[in-house]
Amino acid sequence: MAMTLITTNTSSDAATSDFTTGIDSTYKLYVFKFYDVNPATDGVTFQFQVNASDDVGGDFDESYITSTAFAAYHTEDDSSTSLGYRTDVDQAQGTSYQALMGDTLVNDADAGGVGELFLFNPASTTYVKHFYATTSFIFGDDYAWNAYTAGYINQTLALSEVSFKMSSGNMDAVIKMYGVG
Repeated sequence: MAMTLITTNTSSDAATSDFTTGIDSTYKLYVFKFYDVNPATDGVTFQFQVNASDDVGGDFDESYITSTAFAAYHTEDDSSTSLGYRTDVDQAQGTSYQALMGDTLVNDADAGGVGELFLFNPASTTYVKHFYATTSFIFGDDYAWNAYTAGYINQTLALSEVSFKMSSGNMDAVIKMYGVG
């Protein structure tokens, strides 16, 4: 199946990166690829949330997310490794933005993150919307992290908007939205 680039958002010191057009019934799968995600401040989380078609231009908090997450890390100096479930970033019918990258992202020049989010059949008016994400980023004091997040958005209305932001402060990022079909 071919991936078609729909749009690219390039953010520089921006509060959010919002995709408010292009999500419709054209594709059953939308893929968001993140490049050079870097927060303006230390100790934050990169996250996403959606708006349903009845809340276009809304505040990205009405869709209930149930999610799970786990992560693996390895320190730069080889002093520590870990693989574990992340209870601090999962949700049970939550309306918060869903964390995709860490909780102590740093804004160093040699830090930042990359990854991708898969959103399945957002235009469906019958089924909930499933998603999963894989990210890689520098965490805190030179930890290389890989995070895996998955879940569903308990919404049977069509989803039409997706927002990305840091838990606090602004960010630099390049995010591309693709349709797969």
